[in-house]
Amino acid sequence: MAEPADGYNDSSTHSTDSYHETTHIEPLYEAFLCPLTRKIMHNPVTLETGQTFEREAIEKWLRECTVNGKPPTCPVTRKVLSSTELNPSIALRNTIEEWSQRNEAARLDVARKSLSVGNSETEVLQALGYVTELCLMIRAQKNFVRRRELIPLVADMLKSTSRRVRLKALETLRILAEDDDNKENVAVGDTIRTIVKFLSHEHSQEREEAVSLLYELSKNASLCEKIGDVTGAILILVGMSSSKSENVLTVERAEKTLENLERYEKNVRQMAENGRLRPLLTLLLQGSPDTQLSMAAYLGELVLSNDVKVFVAETAGSALVNVMRSGNKQAREAALKALNQISSYETSAKILIEAGILPPLVKDLFMVGSNQLPMRLKEVSATILANLVACGVNFESIPLDHNRQTLVSEDIVHNLLHLISNTGPAIECKLLQVLVGLTSSLSTVSNIVAAIKSSGATISLIQFIEAPQWEVRMAAIKLLNNISPHMGQDLADSFRADGSQLSSLVGVMAENNGISDEQAAAAGLLADLPERDSVLTRRLLEENAFMIIISKVKRIRQGEIRGGRFATPFLEGLVRILYRVTCMLDENSFIVLAQEHNLAALFTELLQMNGVDTVQAVSAAALENLSQKSKHLTRIPDPPQPGFCCFCLGKTTQDTAGICRVHHGFCSIKDTFCLLDGKAVEKLVSLLDHTKEQVVEAALAAICTLLEDGVDIEEGVIVLCEAEGIRPILEVLCENRTEVLRQRAVWAVERILRREDIAYDISGDQNVGTALVEAFRNGDYRTRQVAERALKHVDKLPNFSGIFTKMT
Repeated sequence: MAEPADGYNDSSTHSTDSYHETTHIEPLYEAFLCPLTRKIMHNPVTLETGQTFEREAIEKWLRECTVNGKPPTCPVTRKVLSSTELNPSIALRNTIEEWSQRNEAARLDVARKSLSVGNSETEVLQALGYVTELCLMIRAQKNFVRRRELIPLVADMLKSTSRRVRLKALETLRILAEDDDNKENVAVGDTIRTIVKFLSHEHSQEREEAVSLLYELSKNASLCEKIGDVTGAILILVGMSSSKSENVLTVERAEKTLENLERYEKNVRQMAENGRLRPLLTLLLQGSPDTQLSMAAYLGELVLSNDVKVFVAETAGSALVNVMRSGNKQAREAALKALNQISSYETSAKILIEAGILPPLVKDLFMVGSNQLPMRLKEVSATILANLVACGVNFESIPLDHNRQTLVSEDIVHNLLHLISNTGPAIECKLLQVLVGLTSSLSTVSNIVAAIKSSGATISLIQFIEAPQWEVRMAAIKLLNNISPHMGQDLADSFRADGSQLSSLVGVMAENNGISDEQAAAAGLLADLPERDSVLTRRLLEENAFMIIISKVKRIRQGEIRGGRFATPFLEGLVRILYRVTCMLDENSFIVLAQEHNLAALFTELLQMNGVDTVQAVSAAALENLSQKSKHLTRIPDPPQPGFCCFCLGKTTQDTAGICRVHHGFCSIKDTFCLLDGKAVEKLVSLLDHTKEQVVEAALAAICTLLEDGVDIEEGVIVLCEAEGIRPILEVLCENRTEVLRQRAVWAVERILRREDIAYDISGDQNVGTALVEAFRNGDYRTRQVAERALKHVDKLPNFSGIFTKMT
C-alpha cells in the first residue's frame, strides 16, 4: 500500500505497516503487489508476457527503455516485447478493491476501539493517523469514515489531556471537513464551541489548526450562523486577522473565515461591535433597501472609537447624508442616529461637513408641517449640529441654501433662538450648545451677539440660568460667558432687573464638588460684567458673593480645592470679581469688607501665582486701588506736646510706634492697605520684567502710588531703592514696549529723578536719556511735559526752557 502522508513527528507515524498487518483479516497476496513498486496495485495492467503491473509504474519503465535506446522488455521475464499494449486487469482490480474494503473496514473498526480517552496516547495517535492517511489516500474514504460514525469519536479527542492528541484530532477533523458532506457532521454538538476555545490556546500549532478547521466549516452557509453564535468567536477571529504576532497562514485563515461569516447580518453586526466595520458599511452601501436601513440603524447604536468614526465618515458619510435629503422618515431616522455617532469626533465631523450635511440638517430642524421630523428626531438633529459646531470650522463660508445664508446669518440665528424658547429641555440644551460653539470662535461671535441683540433674546437666555435641568443651565451659563465680553452692559442691565439669576450664579460658584466647567463659566460671566457698575456690585455684596469668593480663592491657594483644567479659569474669574470691591472703596461698607478679610494681603499673595498672568495683573490693579486709599486711611499721630521735639531724639522717618514714612501715619496692610507692609513692594517690583505687558502695566501702576501727590515722594523713592526697584523701572522706560507703559514709566522716572543723588547717577546712562528724549519728542502732550521735567533733572534741558507750561 502507499506510504502514509507526512504527519507530525509523533507516534502516529510509527509502525504504520505493523498497524496494517495486525489489522488484516486476510493475508496480503503476492498477486496484489506490483513487481516494480512492491505496493498494492490500484490500476493493474497486463503485458503480452502475462505479467501484471501498476499502470503508472510499467509506463515509466517502458519510457526509460525508449530513452536509453533499448528495446522494450518485460521487467520480470526480461523478454523483448513485440507490443507495448497494456491490457487492464479488471478482475484483479475488483478483487483488490474488495480485499481493500474488507481490510479498511476492519482497520476502521480497530480505530473505533482505539479512539477512547481511556486508551494510551500511542494507540489514539495511531488510530487518528490511520484515519488521516485513509482520507488523504482515497477521497471517497472520507464518506466511508462518516458512515462508520468515526467523526464524533475523533471530535471527542479534542478534549484529550494530551496536546499531541488534540493537535492530531484537529488535523483529522479538518481533512474530514474538506468533504462538503462531512461539514455538518463535524459541527454536531458543541464541537464548534470547543474548536473556538483552541483559538485562544497558548500553542500556536493548536491555534493554526483550529482556525484552519473553522475556515473549512465556514464554507458551509448554515454553519456560519452557528459559528457566529459561539460567544467570543468573532471577537477572537477579528483579533487574529489583524494580529502582528500570529504566523501568516493563521492570519490568512482567520481573515477568510470572517469573509465567509459575513453571509449573515447577525455576524456582520458582531464584527462591527468588535471594530470590523467594513462588512457593515458594504451592506449599508450595496445591500437591499431593507438591509441598508437595518445597517444604518445598527450603526447608530454602536459605540465607536474615534479612528473608526473617521473611517465610517470617509466610507459612508456621503451616503448617509443623501438618505437625509431624500429618504423616507424611517430611513432618515436611521441615518440621523448613525450620523449622531459619527459626528461626535472633530475629524469625522469635518468630513461630514464636507459631505454636505449642514443644509439638510438645518432644514430638518426648522421644518414645520406634515413632513417635519418628530421632536425626538429633532433632538438628534440638534445634537448632531452641536457636534458639528464644536469642530471649529469657519461656518461663515458654508452656505445653507440658494440665498447663501449661513449658520451665523441673522435669520438662521433668530430661528435657533426661537426654537430654544419653544421646545423642550433636551432640544434647548443642544441648541444652546450650538450657540456656545458659534460664540467660542472669534470670527463668528460678533454675528451671534448682533442677532441676540436684534431679537431681544437676552432676558430669555438669562432665564435659563435657573433651569432645573443641569445640562440646560450649564449650556446657558457657558453661552452667556462667551458673549459677556461683547455685551456686558446688556447682561448687567438684565441681572439688575431680576436678581434671582444673579443669586443662581453665585450659588453655582459656591458649590463644593471640586471645580467644574460650569463654575468656571459662571465666574467668567460675572467677571466680564462692567466692573464699576456700583449697583451690581452692591447686589453681589448682598448675595454674600464676595465672602464666598474670598473663601474659594484661599482654599485654592492652600491646595484644598483641586479642579484640574478648570481651576485656572475659575480662579481668574474669582479674582476679577473680587477686584470689583477695590473699585468701591468710596463706600464704607466695602472698606470694612476689605479690612475684615485683609484683601490687600490676599492680593499680595496672588502676585506670586506664576503662570496665571490674569490673576497677577488683576491683583496688581487691585493693589493700586487699595494703595491709593492708604493716604486717606492712615491715622496721623497726635502732634507732640509743647516743649517736646521728636527730632531731638534722632527720629527722622518713623518712630518706634510704627509711623509709616510714606504716609506719615499709623499704617498696616490690613487696615490701611499700605504696600510697605507684607513685602508687597518687592513682589510688585519682581513683576516688572514679566513677559506680559498687562502684568507689567498693572504692577508699575501699583508701585506709582508710592510716588503720587499726597504722600512723601522722597521716602517713596527710598522705599523703591531698598526694594531694588529703580533699575527695573528704568528698564521698562528704555524697552518702550507699549505706549501705556512708556507714559507710566516716564511719570515714575520723573518723580524718582527729583532726588539729586539718583539724578546724578542716572545722568550718565545714555539709554535712559535716549528714552526720555523719545518720549519728549513723540509722546502725547502730558507725556512730553513730564519728560521735559525729567530731562531737566538730568541736565539734558536747561531749567529756563519754557516750551511747556509747568504742571500744577
